[in-house]
Amino acid sequence: MDYKIAICDDEQNQIKYLSGLVKSWAGQCGYTVRIVPFLSAEAFWFQYEEEKDYEIVLLDIEMEQMNGIELASKLRADDEMIQIIFITGYPDYIAQGYEVAALHYLMKPVRAEKLSEVLNRAVRKLHKKERSILVWCDKDCQRILIHTIVYVEVFSHKVTIYTTDHEYNTKRSITEMEELLGGDFIRCHRSYLAGLKHIARMTKNAVVFEDGRSIPLSRGAYHMANQAFIQYYKEPYIEETGRTDR
Repeated sequence: MDYKIAICDDEQNQIKYLSGLVKSWAGQCGYTVRIVPFLSAEAFWFQYEEEKDYEIVLLDIEMEQMNGIELASKLRADDEMIQIIFITGYPDYIAQGYEVAALHYLMKPVRAEKLSEVLNRAVRKLHKKERSILVWCDKDCQRILIHTIVYVEVFSHKVTIYTTDHEYNTKRSITEMEELLGGDFIRCHRSYLAGLKHIARMTKNAVVFEDGRSIPLSRGAYHMANQAFIQYYKEPYIEETGRTDR
């Protein structure tokens, strides 16, 4: 597998150090990587607007002018798939990392084994985001990227799949859809499956998504759904210090 990775840090020695760690990880895993260094957030953003094919970015937070948090916000608004890994000497930005859906938050000096672990997680997420399903819509076979599916509604054996920008109608049971979509979806109601990555919050009787849409949450499913939601966002932010808050 080939990956294009940006390292953005205003210290040249830090870029050199991280580049060495990334190359070592890639060699051990049998990956080919193209590492592109940037000494400022502005330089990266200028290049990114021309070449939006970066898959992973190692991003320092404390930089002059545009800092790492600001750059990450711009990146996330443009691309929900890019894997953002913050590199910093200060543990004061965890909440902001959560807001831009950063994959992880590594403290300097970065340890090789910890970076390798996080890069492996980034690769898994990139692969997961590309997973797709095939469904028959009328007489056409339609490929749908799983990461775009917000929720699924089932009535009898008629299924409506709601993505970020489209609706698809097919014929399946909710059990079949649950097996097809996998563990990143929860059955929050006898007629609904919700995509964990799109959930903004849960109330006692509803699942509310980032785009403002909502679906019912049954009383019996509340505890399971809430735990799954918490765990989905909790796991990537396990800190080197043992902290699990974001």
